[in-house]
Amino acid sequence: MKIETIQLNEKKPQVTLTAYLLDDSPEMLKGKARPAVIICPGGGYFSCSDREAEPVALQFAMMGYHAFVLKYTTYSEAGMGLPDLSKPLAVKEETLYPTQIRELGEALLLIKKHAQEWKVDAKRIAVCGFSAGGHNAALYATSWNKPVLTEFFDTAPEELRPACVILGYPLTDYVYLQKEIANKQNPMDAAFMKASNVAFLGKEEPERALLEMASPVYQVDEQTPPVFVWATAADPLVSSTHSLKLAEKLAENQVPYELHIFAEGGHGLSLATQASSEAASQINPAVSRWTELCSTWLEKYFELPLSEQTAIEQMQKKK
Repeated sequence: MKIETIQLNEKKPQVTLTAYLLDDSPEMLKGKARPAVIICPGGGYFSCSDREAEPVALQFAMMGYHAFVLKYTTYSEAGMGLPDLSKPLAVKEETLYPTQIRELGEALLLIKKHAQEWKVDAKRIAVCGFSAGGHNAALYATSWNKPVLTEFFDTAPEELRPACVILGYPLTDYVYLQKEIANKQNPMDAAFMKASNVAFLGKEEPERALLEMASPVYQVDEQTPPVFVWATAADPLVSSTHSLKLAEKLAENQVPYELHIFAEGGHGLSLATQASSEAASQINPAVSRWTELCSTWLEKYFELPLSEQTAIEQMQKKK
């Protein structure tokens, strides 16, 4: 495997795309291109979680796909530290919507530019994300054909379209989120969400038009790519209702999707195995099955270009 980190923005050294490129082999694909997955870690738009970055990339690599981790613009320029949530958060214009979906578009176009060199199947690139990163991936996947991206990149919409989408406990409806914030039992959760609104939208209580513009559920149309989404019913921070609302809109627009809601488990479980955990509380064998379920689903769109038989089997057949 070749691992390479590329800085996407000269003015923002923290915005990077890390490629996890599987080596070509005369024993396997023999020079053929592989599909790829771009991963957006979560972090409330304050930071990008390492737990939802490299461990997830290696999981997709194990499935046979190239993987790319996008560290997009966040409120904090480095590390995982949260701002002081007891004080009003200062607005940073450079972190506001639609910066992050445009960085995801830039990443996708960069991969396509290097597709031949990296042996990536340019027609089969997925976007994946968790929590806020899941919001970013979902918003991109429902906006690829809209002026916010097509006019910005001045390119054919199809060049920006992801082949499919993989979402873990995503935030999908900012209008509904405001109601959730008002009903949060834990004041720290409410403060976190309000501050996240400021980091991404510039206000603790944004106007309805902006909330809808930033909500994937309001942007879904019949051209939205197929979606795999999972969440936990016990998530105290981003409720599974966000996944259910997205699934409802996908169904209304006849977009293929697969939805899994696991009964137990908190927020931010990533792989839900020790490979992605900070503490034992983040290990959940039932939830960890999402990767197996996703692998089976993904093969419908990302089946590897394998020969029907091995070289030895072909030789034996000729005899």
